[in-house]
Amino acid sequence: MGSQSSSGMSGRGSSDNPDQPEPESNQNSNPRGRRAAERQAERQSAAEEDVDLAQVLAYLLRRGQVRLVHGSGATGLQLVQSYSDSDEDSDSAWEGRLGDRYNPPVDSQPDTQDVDRSEIRTQILLATASSALKGRHSFTHMLTQREQGRCRGSSFSHGECSRIRSHFLPNHVAFKDTYQQKAFCGLYSNDGNMFLSACQDQNIRLYDTSRGRFSLKRTVKARDVGWSVLDVCFTPDSRSLLYSSWSDYIHVCSIDGDSETHTALDLNPDERRFCVFSLTASCDGKEILGGANDGCLYVFDREQNKRTLKIDAHEDDVNAVAFADSSSQLLFSGSDDALCKVWDRRTLREDRPQPVGHLAGHRDGITFIHSKGDARYLISNSKDQSIKLWDVRKFSPKEGLAASRLAVTQQNWDYRWQPVPQKAALKRHKLTGDTSVMTYRGHGVLHTLIRCRFSPEFSTGQKYIYTGCSTGKIIIYDVLTGAIVCRLSGHDACVRDVSWHPYQENIVSSSWDGAVRLWEHRQTHPLDEERERERDRACDGDSSVSEKDSKKER
Repeated sequence: MGSQSSSGMSGRGSSDNPDQPEPESNQNSNPRGRRAAERQAERQSAAEEDVDLAQVLAYLLRRGQVRLVHGSGATGLQLVQSYSDSDEDSDSAWEGRLGDRYNPPVDSQPDTQDVDRSEIRTQILLATASSALKGRHSFTHMLTQREQGRCRGSSFSHGECSRIRSHFLPNHVAFKDTYQQKAFCGLYSNDGNMFLSACQDQNIRLYDTSRGRFSLKRTVKARDVGWSVLDVCFTPDSRSLLYSSWSDYIHVCSIDGDSETHTALDLNPDERRFCVFSLTASCDGKEILGGANDGCLYVFDREQNKRTLKIDAHEDDVNAVAFADSSSQLLFSGSDDALCKVWDRRTLREDRPQPVGHLAGHRDGITFIHSKGDARYLISNSKDQSIKLWDVRKFSPKEGLAASRLAVTQQNWDYRWQPVPQKAALKRHKLTGDTSVMTYRGHGVLHTLIRCRFSPEFSTGQKYIYTGCSTGKIIIYDVLTGAIVCRLSGHDACVRDVSWHPYQENIVSSSWDGAVRLWEHRQTHPLDEERERERDRACDGDSSVSEKDSKKER
């Protein structure tokens, strides 16, 4: 952006422009000639101003700061200022309903070359007791082995239980709650006994999910909310919840007992319009990490009751932050500059912030990141319609940073209200310097900061990645193959957030259609399963056909 704007303005008032005629010497003495020269100079100045305004307008449109819409007035156009993540627009695109007109392309043959050689493959195979199977995966075989006493101990190991449970993916809506406005966030507590949901109506709803229940326990009215609550999380002890919005503060609300205590944590930003898009609490609950629209990371110490760190981290909005593991020493951040960065708290200096390394390979802004919890692997969701798996021990070289920055500057569409350009959706080759381990395609990222996560370790061995989708679906990928193993359909607008119960086969989806749905596994008839597989194959086939058609057009 900066290079384009500066290059376009570099010739302002320059006398060595070959296309600019030089005034004649006698024009200064001739009144008619002087007036003609003045008129010519005025026209030239007006033309330069028009060029400058056009460049500024193009930049603001690309940044999503303004939007051109049909309206009244002399020009028939109006400029409407918009928020970074969302705005109060009423058309179908802004309501998150463009998805039914967009069929995300699917990789029919994902490139698994890197993941096949990676450590995460060994981790997942061990976690699901699959490393020594040699192709024998049937439950009948496992039961026979157990009956013959060939299992370790008297029953299945934890890995074998995880392998069995990972086959029974959610497929049925067991509970649904509907709000009057968009549901933005939804998250299970660490023990799975509570679920919290944040809605655009400024209410945060707490559900009791213990002992198989899913019942509304309490509704908390959020304070100091601009536009909507944009992120929420529990403290590790589940006694308090945190939430953020368009505000200078992160709010903490105590939910232990019958009373509520709201506390505003002042981040003291420099921006006039400030928003924390993503927040999380450290494992001991003493620190809160946030990523904001000013490109900075913020760390707030709850014991000292003050901001202890502000890091100028990215060139654009920071949309996602995460702690790498339980030590709270390594931090991850993801931004609209398409980069993930890794930070070490032990070496961070506010006056000279230097990341440990960069992870480059996305072509557009990052909407969410999720750590596997081992300080080695993380995933990132992006507006380039892909999820990438990263190994933080393999940072990207300078060539990767340059290639990613160039790809971002070439984006000329806005994911919030425009459909995905076919050329952008169908790019498969890796950028120069892309060090990602695996890329997953088959879901849509439109309208808002859609989230993705690793499946739980206890019940699945983290063998899946699951994500919301702009088409109103929940998409579940196999980490090692890149294949889509499940699509859950039912929402009428984009699914912004998804949360898998840490110990049960339940997923809760939060959608812009105002619905929160609890999905669980229910046994279906084999014919129904076959019909569902046929629908999935047809969906994948349509994506392949559209890809071939677009190639022909090009």
